[in-house]
Amino acid sequence: MAHLTMGAEGLRSVPALLARNASQFGASPAYREKEYGIWQSWTWAETAKEVEALALGLLNLGVNEGDFIAIIGRNRPYLYWSMVAAQSVGAIPVPLYQDSVAEEMEYVLDHCGARFAIVSDQEQVDKVIEVQDRLHQFEHMIYLDPRGLRKYDHTRLHQFSHVQDQGRAAHDEYIKELQARTAKLDYDSTCVMLYTSGTTGKPKGVVLSNRNIIETAKASSDFDHLRADDEVLAYLPMAWVGDFIFSIGQAYWTGFCVNCPESPETMMTDLREIAPSYYFAPPRVFETQLTQIMIRMEDSGAFKKKTFDYFMDHARKVGPAILDGHDVSAMDRLKYKLGEVMVYGPLKNALGFSNVRVGYTAGEAIGPEIFDFYRSLGINLKQLYGQTEASVFITQQPDGEVRSDTVGVPSPGVEIRISDTGEVFYRSPGVFVEYYKNAESTADTKDPEGWVATGDAGFIEEATGHLRIIDRAKDVGAMADGAMFAPKYVENKLKFYPNILEAVVFGAGRDRCCAFINIDLTAVGNWAERNNIAYASYQELAGHKQVLDTIQAHIEEVNASIAQDEMLSGCQVHRFLVLHKELDADDGELTRTRKVRRKIIGEKFEDLVNALYDGSTSVYTETEVTYEDGRKGKIKATLEIRDAKVVAATPQRMAAE
Repeated sequence: MAHLTMGAEGLRSVPALLARNASQFGASPAYREKEYGIWQSWTWAETAKEVEALALGLLNLGVNEGDFIAIIGRNRPYLYWSMVAAQSVGAIPVPLYQDSVAEEMEYVLDHCGARFAIVSDQEQVDKVIEVQDRLHQFEHMIYLDPRGLRKYDHTRLHQFSHVQDQGRAAHDEYIKELQARTAKLDYDSTCVMLYTSGTTGKPKGVVLSNRNIIETAKASSDFDHLRADDEVLAYLPMAWVGDFIFSIGQAYWTGFCVNCPESPETMMTDLREIAPSYYFAPPRVFETQLTQIMIRMEDSGAFKKKTFDYFMDHARKVGPAILDGHDVSAMDRLKYKLGEVMVYGPLKNALGFSNVRVGYTAGEAIGPEIFDFYRSLGINLKQLYGQTEASVFITQQPDGEVRSDTVGVPSPGVEIRISDTGEVFYRSPGVFVEYYKNAESTADTKDPEGWVATGDAGFIEEATGHLRIIDRAKDVGAMADGAMFAPKYVENKLKFYPNILEAVVFGAGRDRCCAFINIDLTAVGNWAERNNIAYASYQELAGHKQVLDTIQAHIEEVNASIAQDEMLSGCQVHRFLVLHKELDADDGELTRTRKVRRKIIGEKFEDLVNALYDGSTSVYTETEVTYEDGRKGKIKATLEIRDAKVVAATPQRMAAE
């Protein structure tokens, strides 16, 4: 393949890959961005020039080797160039979540000791300015969008384009220094530092080397036969390791094009216009898209809905088999082709999935029904299992071996073992170097032989070699009677219903399981409108009798499903309440990657947990919330607590320790 024609010896850093791409695929598109409704494009040759100008500008500003440069903003080519420019001068890029509040940014900026930050706009500038007096090492900030910043003090504030212009002007002065620094980079040089989401405590800085990123990108690209003519849409947070491996690691290894949407609001429109061949989304995105499809079909005419239901029933029966190349009768194939014309093709086009050759989901378990829905349309959607500490890839699903209940086989170069306690361990060329300034946590996570503890409980199927994940190891426990408690398993089953956005299950050490539920305001709100049910707020809709009836029916269906699993049948939900507010990262209840902070939620809503277990039928509560503009407020509510029907089963006792 074209991207492997240069020996691996010369490709020991991301800037080296950029130089190779500029030479080999110079005229091919490297980046696109939609701005003011028009797609702008940069070739690999143009990208190399943009990165060089910025790198020279950074040298002009006084960036030293080993400095940390924070990158904050939405997915934009300029910010990807910033990461590569930082690497080129021997500095270390540290992308931050753009929706973090100032205090969260302060912790990361202070912890890594960032001297510089490159940010997207006034909102991010304001957040850094708010905390910069407490950041003694902080010196300069570079911004992309000048709107609203004209009257700011520009002593230590610089416009991105001006830094590039100064770099070009100082080309002769700094080019040899830049070339010398770039030439020094090797496999052991730090490529990026990414912070964990902080599910259980303060975020940790994960140091990833060029070896970690390039070896992982090479192996995963080969596994799925990624090519230079592939297209991806870069819309997930730049601070997340998945975006880094897709939009930097794999993009620079294979030479494919990274497309950046205009804004989160236009993402779905931009997705349809790009129609990527390689696509990743967390389960929540696929769930949201499916919810929107079902809402639209509910609102459509009788003939259209009947046609949709008829062909989708057929697709569920034969679509995955056709996708995997299995034998399907000629009549079924013919009917499926007709469905492609009538339903599947237009639907994939509306979703932006017409050209998807390889699609992935990861981060949480995806509902089998949702997973099978997309595969039945002929979309090659697969699951992977990964971590920041692994440079993403631990397992992947080979074509023809895709199932909703496993996460696949070890990725190339990855070894997996299961400990006596059921915890999953791995080692690979992608294993992180260390947690920055945290030798104790590094030693707890990675042993001297390079084995990393994932914190997840699972097992490898003997027949297939596929890995199955049960739950977070720390969350798997025992109930009062010894039955296994695996909350994530139950929560994921509950979230398969479009009406349920989030679920938090309690039960460790107790005699039964109880749950908090968050409704999906889009799905439930649409139902309310169709049924002429008026509501003024999320809180009012969440407490509506018919909504509670529906949620109760979902929980009882899940209980019936769980009862069939001998090992986990004790995890049925006995009592539940629908929360009066959506769980929110700004309130500390979710991480920035929208993972539940179970311990914090249990402590914050202790009164509600107690009410679930003391037999109360209702509970009054007051909760502090953070509004979008940063103000704090309180919401008050009286919540109804309901009992759910459980199915008699004999749970398997956990082995005595």
